[in-house]
Amino acid sequence: MNLSRWGIQYPLPSVLLFVVLVIAGFWGWRQLPISQLPDIALPTISVTVGLPGASPSTLETDVTRRVEDAIASIPGIERINSAVSEGSSVTRIEFELGRDIDRALDEVKDAVARVRREMPQDIDEPIIQRINLVGGTLIAFAVESDRLAPDELSWFVDDKVTKALYGVSGVGSVSRVGGVEREVRVDLRPEALQALGVTAGSVSNQLARLQVERPGGRTETGGAEQSVRTVAIVRNAQDLADYPIYLPDGRTVRLSAIATVSDGAAEPREAALLNETPVVGFSVRRTSGSSEVSVGEGVRKSIEKLRAEHPEVKFTEVQSTVETAKNSYDASMAMLLEGALLAVIVVWFFLREWRATAISALALPLSVIPTFAVMSWFGFSLNLLTLLALAVVIGVLVDDAIVEVENVARHRAMGKPPMQAAIDAADEIGIAVIATSVTLAAVFIPVAFMPGVTGKFFREFGWTAAAAVLFSLLVARLLTPMLAGHFMRGEPKAATDSPLMTRYLRWVEYAIHHRRRVILLAMGTFVFSLVLVPLIPKTFVP
Repeated sequence: MNLSRWGIQYPLPSVLLFVVLVIAGFWGWRQLPISQLPDIALPTISVTVGLPGASPSTLETDVTRRVEDAIASIPGIERINSAVSEGSSVTRIEFELGRDIDRALDEVKDAVARVRREMPQDIDEPIIQRINLVGGTLIAFAVESDRLAPDELSWFVDDKVTKALYGVSGVGSVSRVGGVEREVRVDLRPEALQALGVTAGSVSNQLARLQVERPGGRTETGGAEQSVRTVAIVRNAQDLADYPIYLPDGRTVRLSAIATVSDGAAEPREAALLNETPVVGFSVRRTSGSSEVSVGEGVRKSIEKLRAEHPEVKFTEVQSTVETAKNSYDASMAMLLEGALLAVIVVWFFLREWRATAISALALPLSVIPTFAVMSWFGFSLNLLTLLALAVVIGVLVDDAIVEVENVARHRAMGKPPMQAAIDAADEIGIAVIATSVTLAAVFIPVAFMPGVTGKFFREFGWTAAAAVLFSLLVARLLTPMLAGHFMRGEPKAATDSPLMTRYLRWVEYAIHHRRRVILLAMGTFVFSLVLVPLIPKTFVP
């Protein structure tokens, strides 16, 4: 079936098709996140195992090494990192680029489940989850107050600020910098221990078992079986002071009888300074696929709300990549629009006919706008590379339309009616137009399949450029001949060559009569270009 002939004879379906594509494109554009560069994140999974009261050395031997040995045989692992602290073991597994993260997550869960029985029975249930963070710090703030102590300010950030920011769509993590940790101190009194005949080790072991959650069996409630767990009972320092300590003779005494229990701040391990003044800072990172601009604006709105609710606390923004991403987006969009405008001006300069120019220029928005729908479907973003792809193919997008319109004008100059001229012109160059566009798409598509980190960067570039080129082919074969047949109805101009075309034809005639000289010149230019390639610096990004 001849698509161009069908579009000329039945224009309404063609128009409706492009109306739908444009609507889908605008919808996709509204859904696309804005970021400076494509999201590049190694597939990473974390395994967190808790054992309250256990020392780091015990956790390393009984938990961490068993987890590492179990997952080491999983294929596609790039590296394994573990961090062990008192009561907690966290293992991060980074997989090779391109690894199916869902399948890797299932394999890690199976591996940990196999060694679960070899670990201590009272460990918390292992938490296995993917890490869905990209990039570095998106935005960071410093917090200070004249009315709150350092421990109170740290708790304010950990509680109020963190809860508020996690309510912002796209926030992946909130990390505090500086400040102090809350700590309940138990200072044993040696004379009391000696008088009651209890050792410090015995007291320590009893306190270590205090906050452990343990399985308590099962029970039937309302005809359904439910699991029962015993949970921790200490909520503050006073509860801990009232906790009974068992003595060797079977009696019990309150912890406060043999120790001083106080609720305070732990020894500072890090500090944050703003203009040489101690502050508490926090940084925000976003999740993969979220918009840097939207997340940044959402975080700022939440901070403004906290400012209004807590006037005694001062928030100072100290770092942000939001403006960089927005400025990059604005500059790329301006470049795209300027390129489109220049392309239209050049088309008019050569065609010198407003109807032909308008029909050719219409290929630009009708090719670019539907591409946004494809980008949204693939999960891309409006970033430097996707907008660069559209800017690169701006000139290509009108090529097919110009060829179609110019050929219709040539057939009109032969005296043919507009509809017949459009049909004959489209039939005449159909194969050439299709071959040209498919060849261009074939150049861009392999870029999307480049391996490694470079391939991850250029995946969005390749697919975006290829989609725009294929949409331009659809415009050229379906819409442009139909518009030319219906709107290029003026009196046909005589087929006369312009001075520029006359000069061009003289150069073509010279090249045909001096083929050897032209070929040698072309080969010499090519070889000279190859010699210059090693002199060009090579970097990953400019």
